[in-house]
Order: sequence, then C-alpha cells, then structure tokens
Amino acid sequence: MTHIPKNLSVQYLAKHQHALLTKLYRSHASRMRITPQADVWVVRNPTLIAGLCLSPVAHGYWLTSLFTAPQYRQQGVASLLVEQALLNYPNSPIWLFCNPKLQTFYHTLGFLETQDLPEQLSDRLARYQQHKNLIAMQNTEPRKQG
Repeated sequence: MTHIPKNLSVQYLAKHQHALLTKLYRSHASRMRITPQADVWVVRNPTLIAGLCLSPVAHGYWLTSLFTAPQYRQQGVASLLVEQALLNYPNSPIWLFCNPKLQTFYHTLGFLETQDLPEQLSDRLARYQQHKNLIAMQNTEPRKQG
C-alpha cells in the first residue's frame, strides 16, 4: 500500500448532497446506489473520490456501496473512509456482504465472517447468494471517537 495523500478529508454527506455520490457512481458505470435512509460518508481530494453508505438495520448498520474512483485504489483511501466513518458508530454492530476476494481487506479493518445476522439481512443475503458468491461479515473491534 502506498502513502495516503495528505489532502484527503472524510466527511458526512448531507441528504441534499447525496446526488454527488450518485454522480461519482455513474461516472464510473457503477451499479451502486444510495438508499433514502442511509448515512453517506465520502472522501474528498478536494473533489469526491470515494463513498460508502451505512443504512440502519435492526440495532446496527449495514455497510453498502463502498466505492473508490479507480485512480485512487490501492492507496488506502477505502480503508481511511471505512475507519473514519465507523468512528461515528462506536457502539453499533456493522454488517456487510462482500465478494470473497475482499474478505482480507475487510478483515484488516476489524470485520470477521458471521452467520449471526438480523433477520432482514439474513433474508437479503439468501436472495443475493442465489446469483452471487457473498460472505457476510461483522465488525468486531470497538471503535473510539477521537
């Protein structure tokens, strides 16, 4: 991994600005989308270069739509985004579904494979797994706001 550029900032994106992340997704032909109830977090450089969504589910959050512009991949941008965004949810479980190729990436961020999902996510995973090979993961490390 290379050094993270110093001019990056992680920010919460207000609902009236969600179209900015949608524009990033579309500009790279990504099928990712933002659900209305999601908290959206982004990285700027100073333009928007990465984003993710955290949707409330059960007693925690579901991390979806993590995307980094291709020219910023393999530079620690996604790790920075996930780590900084999750600091704002210190006592909440966070779940995600990922391609098995990304399991190591998420493991380095404190996520472990899990079968213990809220019913809403368990049902969704079962539907998704009919067409994709996905792993369910949950954060395991307590986070401290700093």
